[in-house]
Amino acid sequence: MRIAVFGAGAWGTALAQAFSAFHSVCLWGREADNIDEIRRTRENRLFLPGIALRPELEFSADFDQAAAGADLHLIATPLAGLRDTVRALRQRAPVPFIWACKGLETGSGRLPHEIVDEETGTDAVYGLLTGPTFAAEVGRGLPAAIALASKDAAFTHHWTRILHQPRLRVYANTDLVGCEIGGAVKNVIAIAAGVADGMGFGLNARAALITRGLAEIARLAAALGGRHDTLMGLAGMGDLILTCTGDLSRNRQVGLALAGGKSLSGILAELGHVAEGVSTAREVARLGSRLGIDMPICTAVDALLHHGLAARDAVERLLARDPKQE
Repeated sequence: MRIAVFGAGAWGTALAQAFSAFHSVCLWGREADNIDEIRRTRENRLFLPGIALRPELEFSADFDQAAAGADLHLIATPLAGLRDTVRALRQRAPVPFIWACKGLETGSGRLPHEIVDEETGTDAVYGLLTGPTFAAEVGRGLPAAIALASKDAAFTHHWTRILHQPRLRVYANTDLVGCEIGGAVKNVIAIAAGVADGMGFGLNARAALITRGLAEIARLAAALGGRHDTLMGLAGMGDLILTCTGDLSRNRQVGLALAGGKSLSGILAELGHVAEGVSTAREVARLGSRLGIDMPICTAVDALLHHGLAARDAVERLLARDPKQE
């Protein structure tokens, strides 16, 4: 099986590394200089340093060359690059594709599959790869489990069998919307968890934020047609717990830095990677408001990031809420 992976960031590189153990893989990146360095050093020092890449893994900065002859296209760009990548692939002969980016599109608030449908039509064959994974651990070959979601059950089961491997276990899921919401909103909750930890509120507060955050995710997913059982699995609870507690989480790091008094612009410049929760928070707050869904944690994070609310005031706002039945 030949797989073309589009996006030579941390996650794209990690997935290309993992799948190249069992398949022929070409990793595409738009920065030719970085691709040349990766090819020469067998290491993505910019986005996934310290991991020796497999000798059989191929690299290209030529989009057409990377796509040619592939049996599967895997899009691992940030969400902001999904639309352009799908549009470029649409010009070629149809090939099944999967994306591995999470969030809601800035400005439109669209979920990834809605972006794909706009660009390809609703008869396109596609799926989503999501779940509790840090790129650095997948790149090193540490055990992980992820979900492959699609509205087409046959597609899901076919590619699950092909992509599944002992150290990167792939589980089939047909709840595309539930998986997308879980993967998007958990980044917003992770920022809140980082703020709480950075302010020294303790493990009890973190557990409360994760639990109540999961309730917000579940309410939003249900309103959009997602299934409750999905949010109890890898794409929901699993991804949320990892992102809220693991120090490799970029979104958690944003929250920790905000609690320390740093500016958002300075944090993002220092981070050097995309933290999808920053832009997603605004779109989630808007979507929740439009649907009439109570999402106090996401609303507080949006106010903190985009409307000048101080970190301590954001936490106090949550603590001051009236008690409710769970």
